[in-house]
Amino acid sequence: MQSEIIAVLVIYLLVVFGLSFYAMRQRSKGTFLSEYFLGSRSMGGFVLAMTLTATYVSASSFIGGPGAAYKFGLGWVLLAMIQVPTIWLSLGILGKKFAILARRYNAITLNDMLMARYQNRAVVWIASLSLLVAFVGAIAVQFIGGARLLETAAGIKYESGLLIFGITIALYTAFGGFRASVLNDTMQGMVMLIGTLVLLVGVIHAAGGLHSAVATLQQIDPQLVSPHGAHDILSPAFMTSFWVLVCFGVIGLPHTAVRCISYKDSKSVHRGIIIGTIVIALLMLGMHLAGALGRAVLPHLSVPDQVIPTLMVEVLPPWAAGLFLAAPMAAIMSNVNAHLLQASATIIKDLWLSAQPTKIRHEPRLKRISTVTTLVLGVLMMLAAWRPPEMIIWLNLLAFGGLEAVFLWPLVLGLYWERANAAGALSAMVTGGVLYAVLATFNIQYLGFHPIVPSLLLSLLAFIVGNRFGQPSSQAPTVSVNE
Repeated sequence: MQSEIIAVLVIYLLVVFGLSFYAMRQRSKGTFLSEYFLGSRSMGGFVLAMTLTATYVSASSFIGGPGAAYKFGLGWVLLAMIQVPTIWLSLGILGKKFAILARRYNAITLNDMLMARYQNRAVVWIASLSLLVAFVGAIAVQFIGGARLLETAAGIKYESGLLIFGITIALYTAFGGFRASVLNDTMQGMVMLIGTLVLLVGVIHAAGGLHSAVATLQQIDPQLVSPHGAHDILSPAFMTSFWVLVCFGVIGLPHTAVRCISYKDSKSVHRGIIIGTIVIALLMLGMHLAGALGRAVLPHLSVPDQVIPTLMVEVLPPWAAGLFLAAPMAAIMSNVNAHLLQASATIIKDLWLSAQPTKIRHEPRLKRISTVTTLVLGVLMMLAAWRPPEMIIWLNLLAFGGLEAVFLWPLVLGLYWERANAAGALSAMVTGGVLYAVLATFNIQYLGFHPIVPSLLLSLLAFIVGNRFGQPSSQAPTVSVNE
């Protein structure tokens, strides 16, 4: 059976490389930086929806989230549905205004937007440093998830799986750039959706039907079918924290924001919101329900993160198992290439070129340096993932929260508050980032809230107070209705 699963996976990886090669051939005649890091702003509605979905859905959604649902029960499935409005919020709040301003400023990265808006180099340096630090945790999680999938489902040693997975992503991202990333995201989003539905049907069938599965969960532990979850983990404070962390706060994630400046036109935004919200809803419900009901099929797993790979092998025929193996691999690949390109853009565009602006004219050299930088970052992340923790969801949420605490208010208030200035942005970034790091490191949860909640509240307060001591920027974001 493992040989059949591996055969399907090999075919899938060949398709990924094929799309990357096609993307390289389709590069536009625009500047290299705009093409490599933004795909020349040419995404339509369907592609926009799928790339946002595929970038958001990660190893945590396919491995960590279902693992938590396996451990805590059906209550976690309800909690996971908090994530449904994510695409609607991201495109609705950033969307048109963000893209218009990005074109006006000729911005390629999020830091370009921050620099144009606040006219302060310190804002860019703090943003760049924060992004690169959080990048380590965010990418390591994805590499761990990919290697665990190959280890559990295909019988490949963790280290070997890590090498196969890491090298594949590093190569196609480095050489294909943003256009290869979003084309693969589109294909991978469809694979995720089909794979999720196939697995859920397989789990329900193996458990003897939905009613039988729920009855088995109740026998194992009545709390598994409680809205509050096993161990009463789903308190109001926890649920509020989770919503802020994985839904509202996602607006401030750099790789989400970049996709909001790379679409083609307003029609693309409207289609992207509808398609993206539907796909996110199906993926979140399907994956987490499969994880929760999977406990009725596999009641004695010692590592919750192994529930999806193990179910895949146990309840599906080989061809379907191979297809489903491609689904979480797709989610992980999409998330990794988004982070890799963002980190590469930060190093090349925001740090190196800002210090040596004359280098921007040497496109052949830029191509070489961008490609090598992306490859090196991929290799470094493989090394960071060599010794993984037991449950990756917490590491992923730690990286998520750090980025949100730094970027959310400078980004959103910079768009909607004309008097926002660099003093306010710096105050918010430093307060949010430092407070989140301290609270998360020492596991301090004031009144039961996750560190992201007090971090964002005090960061907002710091923005308002700091804004009183600075001068309004000359680049206030005015956008006419007809733009």
